[in-house]
Amino acid sequence: MCYGQQRPFSRDSPTPAQSPNDHNAVAVEDLRGRLAETEARLIRARAREAELNRRLDEMKRFVSVMEIIETYLRRRFREQQDYVSRLFSTSLRGVAFALLVNNQSTYGYSPAFVVDWSWS
Repeated sequence: MCYGQQRPFSRDSPTPAQSPNDHNAVAVEDLRGRLAETEARLIRARAREAELNRRLDEMKRFVSVMEIIETYLRRRFREQQDYVSRLFSTSLRGVAFALLVNNQSTYGYSPAFVVDWSWS
């Protein structure tokens, strides 16, 4: 960690002759400054954590909404597939029935080649 513009307290650094009380006062002030810096970093880290938690909750809500939409769209897609399948099944049965009943060629098909296209 950096200590700002102050150098950390060291017994090796040259200092003018000081009494032990002056020396202790300087060390205490240095420690207070470092404590204040640490507390400021802790406050910033907590604010950052709170912001990240807020964003995480927002993303979780977004994912939940997307899952709901996906489920809805899958269900609608299956319903549309079933509808189209029933529609074609009914249409093809109707064409086959008309060909058999009228015994005539419709759209170039002869009754001998009519197949039951129902998928049920």
